[in-house]
Amino acid sequence: MAIEPTADWPGPRRPPAAFRSASNEAVERYADIDAVMARASGENFPVALGVLPRRLRSHLEAIYGYARLVDNLGDEYGGDRTAALDWLEQQIDGLYAGAPRHEVFRRLAATVEAFDMPRTPFDALLAANRLDQTKTGYTDWDELLGYCALSANPVGHLVLAVFEASTPQRRADSDAVCSGLQVLEHLQDVGEDAAAGRIYLPAEDMARFGCTPDDLLAPVAGEPLRRLVAFECDRTRELLGSGRALVASLRGFGRLAITGFVSGGLAGLDAIEAAGFEVLSATRSAGAGRLLRRSLPLYLGAVLKRGPA
Repeated sequence: MAIEPTADWPGPRRPPAAFRSASNEAVERYADIDAVMARASGENFPVALGVLPRRLRSHLEAIYGYARLVDNLGDEYGGDRTAALDWLEQQIDGLYAGAPRHEVFRRLAATVEAFDMPRTPFDALLAANRLDQTKTGYTDWDELLGYCALSANPVGHLVLAVFEASTPQRRADSDAVCSGLQVLEHLQDVGEDAAAGRIYLPAEDMARFGCTPDDLLAPVAGEPLRRLVAFECDRTRELLGSGRALVASLRGFGRLAITGFVSGGLAGLDAIEAAGFEVLSATRSAGAGRLLRRSLPLYLGAVLKRGPA
């Protein structure tokens, strides 16, 4: 997808001439590759399923490494996050100039070259994190999905490229799935995001259910927030429903991997529902049992050309 400047994101921001090498060094220390990849096990979906061939796993891990790094710098870095994202843009420049420097980008270089990946998805993920530095809320569902188009959907395009399965219809189905996974993450992190000054729940929906920003900071979710989360879970489940057609359209390892992604999202929603849509007192993660119960029908249904997602 092409990324056009908007009121919220005016376009790539070039590092200032006075950007000091000392700042770069601080970011590089924070961006240690082992620390970045250690987060993989806590994600909603398996980053690189153990049953995949090593070649495919390495490419998926390289994509994850970049996506995790940009999120870490945009959400958690303790220094100047805008400067850190400027540093990241410099690394993308180096990658596409044929001279990657940081280990995350050296690993990514082989993937970009093997599948002739354009720069656009990487710039989109960076743009989402630049947006997070200034934008603290979303008016309605459509505006939130616009954010997901930057923050999540490009990852699906890159994954399809790795499986050499990218078509317009698959990209459209993947966009729905990736947006669903992103919204699920927002639902799991409602309290954490609110404490950091960001609200991803659409303001229009909050007003509809009588939910206030203060409700998001409570130790336990009250009834208005639970009803709002239930409403958003229904919407998210509909997005993830596109995964059934996507999985059925794939073959081999691509089908297996995407089954894992989609099932992880559905199982995450199941966990929230099982908790009565209470998302503040604990992170509601899928768990192995729920993941298996979602994966088997989805995968076997695709094999048999039928079966619910």
